[in-house]
Amino acid sequence: MIRVALVDDQPLIRAGLRVLIADTPGLELAGEAGTGAEAVRLARETRPDVVVMDIRMPGMDGIEATRRITAEAGAARVLVLTTFDDDEYVYGALRAGASGFLVKDMALEEILAGIRVVAAGDGLIAPSVTGRLIAEFAARPEPAPARRPVPGITEREREVLALVGRGLSNGEIAAELCISAATAKAHVARLFAKLDARDRVHLVIIAYELGLAGPPR
Repeated sequence: MIRVALVDDQPLIRAGLRVLIADTPGLELAGEAGTGAEAVRLARETRPDVVVMDIRMPGMDGIEATRRITAEAGAARVLVLTTFDDDEYVYGALRAGASGFLVKDMALEEILAGIRVVAAGDGLIAPSVTGRLIAEFAARPEPAPARRPVPGITEREREVLALVGRGLSNGEIAAELCISAATAKAHVARLFAKLDARDRVHLVIIAYELGLAGPPR
């Protein structure tokens, strides 16, 4: 059972999502909040698996609430669901620790699938903004490979992180480095632990911030 908390300052939006969750096997409502501050308290009190988070709310916004929720040990994963797909909100949400970013005009089935994807530990971004993110990265000059070791990880893990940043799957990483798929998976798992990354989306962000990755494939 995936326990879901709903955070939105519009009661009608919450009501619609509440009905959707109630009618979906495997999902359970953990609680609701109408502001970012209420969301932080709700996450601490109910410990949901996923928080479906709006961005623009009175007082503390969804980005700051996401940052506070994901900073705590054993924190819920945050799926941002908003009317606004502005790039500033996308970058802000992902840097704050969100595991996914969807927009409210998506089909209900896609929103439900997004909740399950995030609960499973993966990351996702709405197709309507993925293209812009790739174009943004592709427009930047490709950084030179980092020669200094990244603190806390081995040289091989640094190579794996660079390939994750390019968008390669575990199987593709294995082929690129001439290692087994199981070894590639183990390297990625160690990167999650060593870099405190919540999912693959955040490994990609870390790779870019460290100058290890060029434009995504």
